[in-house]
Amino acid sequence: MDDYQVIIRPIITERSTHLAMKRSAYTFEVHPLATKPEIKKAIEGLYNVKVDKVRTSNYSGKVRRRGRIFGQTKRWKKAVVFLKPDYHIDLL
Repeated sequence: MDDYQVIIRPIITERSTHLAMKRSAYTFEVHPLATKPEIKKAIEGLYNVKVDKVRTSNYSGKVRRRGRIFGQTKRWKKAVVFLKPDYHIDLL
């Protein structure tokens, strides 16, 4: 997979901003089939930083209803990327 296919978007919330300032950890939405080594390589290639470790979690789609019709939102994967000391990413 290409680096731009692995990383879909950064997740910028109050909690992720706090993690970035305190622990140098950044949160991204990634491709559901991406592995930890692929995520590490993509982040290092796109942002020119050194990655210490990657934590991932899978989110299943929620059931949603519109009238009598039931559907489901898409599943997605979140990755929290911890950088080595003296590295940071400017997302804002």
